[in-house]
Amino acid sequence: MTCEEAKKIVKPRLSEKRWTHTKNVKKMAVKLAKQWGADPEKAAVAAILHDSAKELPKSELLQIFADNAIIAENAPARPSPVWHGIAAAILAETQWGVTDPEILSAIRCHTTGKLNMTKLDKIIYLADMTSAERDWPGVEDLRKLEMQDLDRALCDALKRSIDFVEEKGGTLDPESVAAYEYAKEHLQEP
Repeated sequence: MTCEEAKKIVKPRLSEKRWTHTKNVKKMAVKLAKQWGADPEKAAVAAILHDSAKELPKSELLQIFADNAIIAENAPARPSPVWHGIAAAILAETQWGVTDPEILSAIRCHTTGKLNMTKLDKIIYLADMTSAERDWPGVEDLRKLEMQDLDRALCDALKRSIDFVEEKGGTLDPESVAAYEYAKEHLQEP
């Protein structure tokens, strides 16, 4: 799938606000891909598709999981705020013809992270957190760090995400905690 093909599928599915976010994530993902030697086209496609299921009702997400139980794995048992990434990857694979496992993985884990993330996984995760419209405290620091040290930026972003969920009293996804612990253990000394 090309970037243009992805746009034609996704844009009609999203609100104007979500489409603006998606365009911003694409821009940041391409910038990071170029900085870190990843494929900019793959980064663009994954970025465009990453939130394609974000505005679907929970009932529709659950139906996607039921219809694709093997691919969905344990998705319904995970916290509902992470469902859209899993559902978007399922739709990309089963309905839109995306076959590239790197793109599918980056879409699937863009909210949670996962163990042993690929470069593209890290890029989409970070681009989603640092896209242009994001203005949370510390985002500028993370934007600088992701251009200097991708792995440290990922570790910082995962920790910030975990802290945010805990502060809000939300349910932590075990995959996020595992991703953070793995990323922290595998950081190279500067």
